[in-house]
Amino acid sequence: MTLANYVTFSRIILIPLVVSLLLNGLNGLALIIFLLLSSSDAIDGYLARRFNQVSDLGKFLDPLADKVLVISVLITLVGLGQVSAVPVIIITARELLMQALRIQIASQKQQIIAANFLAKGKTGLQILAIAMLMLSLPLANLALWLAVLLSLISGGNYLWQNKN
Repeated sequence: MTLANYVTFSRIILIPLVVSLLLNGLNGLALIIFLLLSSSDAIDGYLARRFNQVSDLGKFLDPLADKVLVISVLITLVGLGQVSAVPVIIITARELLMQALRIQIASQKQQIIAANFLAKGKTGLQILAIAMLMLSLPLANLALWLAVLLSLISGGNYLWQNKN
């Protein structure tokens, strides 16, 4: 276990707190913690590279933590009636499919493939859309649908790059 992996585990452990705050109507506080957890993604990556502690566990857990955070908050927002289920279902299906493929590729090639630029951009846009939804901003649904589009594009790119 590296310092970066502890940061990633902390991110996962604190997801129920964000969900609980949302369910209790504390959107502002939920947003702050959501953004802190989202930014900790950059922190664990920095720590892993800075201290030469990049690990297969970290390469696997880091994007998984992002996916669990995003999906958990989106499902909560659906339950609260703040967003349509359709884009959330598309994002969730894409994330589960890509994670399953990453696991399959990792077992076949004995290596874990780190997230590429498109996947990082997709996650960033998802986080922005979720923040906008939490604040009930006017263009939040448009941002979410743009995140859906980028999710599908990045998923297609991943499939294309790993077709063998």
